[in-house]
Formats: sequence, structure tokens, C-alpha cells
Amino acid sequence: MLVFEFKAYAKSAQFVAIDEAIRATQFIRNKCIRYWMENPKVSKYNLNKQCAILAAEFPFANNLNSMARQSAAERAWAAISRFYDNCKKKVAGLKADARPSGSPTRKAHQAGFPSFQKDNRSVEYKTTGWKLADDRKSITITDKIGIGKLKLKGTRDLNFYQPDQIKRVRLVKRADGYYVQFCISVDRNESILPTKNTIGLDVGLNHFYTDSNGEQVENPRFYRNSEKSMKRSQRLVSRKVKGSSNRRKARVKLSRIHLKISRQRKDHAIKLARCVVQSNDLIAYENLSVKNMVKNHCLAKSISDAGWYQFRIWLEYFGKVFGRATVAVNPAYTSQECSSCGVIVKKSLSTRTHVCQCGCVLDRDENAAVVILNRGLSTVGHTGRSALDAGNAWGDSISTSVGEKRMQSR
Repeated sequence: MLVFEFKAYAKSAQFVAIDEAIRATQFIRNKCIRYWMENPKVSKYNLNKQCAILAAEFPFANNLNSMARQSAAERAWAAISRFYDNCKKKVAGLKADARPSGSPTRKAHQAGFPSFQKDNRSVEYKTTGWKLADDRKSITITDKIGIGKLKLKGTRDLNFYQPDQIKRVRLVKRADGYYVQFCISVDRNESILPTKNTIGLDVGLNHFYTDSNGEQVENPRFYRNSEKSMKRSQRLVSRKVKGSSNRRKARVKLSRIHLKISRQRKDHAIKLARCVVQSNDLIAYENLSVKNMVKNHCLAKSISDAGWYQFRIWLEYFGKVFGRATVAVNPAYTSQECSSCGVIVKKSLSTRTHVCQCGCVLDRDENAAVVILNRGLSTVGHTGRSALDAGNAWGDSISTSVGEKRMQSR
């Protein structure tokens, strides 16, 4: 599934209509959540039926396309099913049969209890409610909301795909305007020659990562670099009167700064992950639990600013696209274990050089990267190394964690 995004250009009245469609989507989703809270045994199909009842009762909901209403119900069911999954995994909070009536408690929120949405920013259409122009440069929303024709501007070319391949169209509101996203059903596979290289990556805060070859990539620190202008914009928001037009403009300015940071972080992760995957046949990295790591309030901001998890997601994605092996290894003692003899050498965070009794002297992060690579190779096993030595591609990507030891081949 590919997602192409285009900037939408239209009249101000059309953007007002998009906002109305977004509010209708939020209303239907929240109504479905309330219906589930009052009738705990309802299923996904009951929520879809509830959409028709809401359309008959509320005229503004009836103006929204029927499949757009179903998409809103699916969002509600996604939140409900996520809550059930958290209960099965015994996430801290309430059990599924201890569902609170009325507003959920704090413990319920910790378990991911579905909450009412108040800041929805998108509306999603399936196969109806829209019509793409023949030149693929504009789209017309055909429901009763009154959005009409939207001009599209972007770098992607939709002429390579048929309209029946577009499974969903999403209108998204952001701080710098409105966007149209196309979800296209197509498998992306690219063939590249094997490099016979393997690499282990140790992510950190001083450097974004250090690989097993001793190369280091600097941490861009997008949030830290924009923090000064962000604080200035935040002070401007605080000084304005609530509900005033000037406060709304100040909030938009602040939102654009946050949006720029998120785009910079995503762009950095995509380009770096693609380069790493194309240059190596096997990539080993730590299976870090970032959610638990940010509980350290001294390092939470720096860890979140680094964007390790986003980098990992794109590593695994490009591994599937280019047929490379990506292996997530257990991070325990990777900084303490000697990459040469395997002895545990205890060291504090301030100690940046690994010195072992066997004579191994390496940078702390480089030693950890070598240990990660060794664990990754042991996870892939003899089959993976034989394929690597033979110079053959592994076909579909191998994305595994230590202990699974599986291979997916063509």
C-alpha cells in the first residue's frame, strides 16, 4: 500500500466545507464510542449499522458520504479493538470486563480505553464520494457537504495507477493548509545487486548511530535547534486573549514550527534508512523499547528528539522493498559485552572507551555496534550467512527479533 500526498488548492468556502466534513466524522466516531460504552457486546458491524441511524437522525451527518460515515465507525472500532488487545496483553489499567460507565478513569486511559475525540483533522472516503479528473490534477468530492473540485499539487504522478487501485482518499487539515492523500493498493518491490556487506547499528544521543565499521552519523537535534523560536511563539500564544483572532494566528504559527520539526525528522529518517539498506545485505539493530526509555525524565526530550523508532520503522520498510535482512536483537548488555571475547566489562555512562583484558580497545559505541552485528548474524543463522557469502539476495526481507530465528524466502 502506497500513500501519495498532494497539497489541495480551492476557495475558502470549500475549505469551510472540508472542516464541516471533518467535524461530522468526529461526531460519528464519538457517537459510536458512546454506543459501545452503553452496549458493551456490540460488534464492528453494529457500529456500521449505527451510522445509518445517525444519518437519519442528523441532517449534517446525512450530508456526509455513506462510506465516509463507515470510515468514521471503523476509527471507533480501531480504538475499541486496541483497548481489547491491551487488556489481553495485561497493559496497566482496567480489565475488559471492568469497563467504567460514564467518563473513563485515569487507569482506564492507561489501558488505552477509547476516549472521545475533540481534535480530529481528517475525513476519509473509500471507493465512492470522489471522482478523479482524467489528467489526475484535480479531484471532485461528490457528497452533499459541498466541497466540490480541489486542485492538486505535488511531486507524485497518479497516471501510473488506475482509479480502481485507489482504495481510500483522505482529506487532511494541517497547520499550513489542506492535503489530499491517496491510498493505492500496489506492492512495491525493487531489485538491487547484493553488496556482501553486513552492518550493526548502535543508536545514541551523542551521535544518531555508530555502526560496526566505526562510522558515526551526527544527531540532527531538530527539536533542540528550534526550541528557541518555539518558546518565543508559545509566549505569544499565552499573551493573546483566549478566543481572539490574534490568538488563533499565534497558534497557527506555533503549529507550523512543530509541523516543520516533524517533517525534518521524518525526512532525515527516510533518507538515512534508505541509504543504510541499499548499502548492506544485513542490518542489525537494537530492539529498544522507546516507550519505556522516555520514562526517564532527564533524557525523555533528547530521546524523543532523536526519533529512533521512526528510523527503525523505515529500516524495516525499505528492507521489505529492497529484499534486505533487518534483524532486531536483544539490547541487554550490548554496551558492556566485549565484542572480541564476550566478557562483560562494566562501565558507567561517562566511560566512552571500551577497554578489555583481552586487549580490545574500541570506542564504546563502536564496540556495542559490533556486538549487535554478531547477535544479528547468530539470529539469521547459517542459512543467512551462506546466502550472503554466495552473493545472492534474500528475496523478501527478513525482519526478525532474537529468539524467532526465522527466514522468509521467495
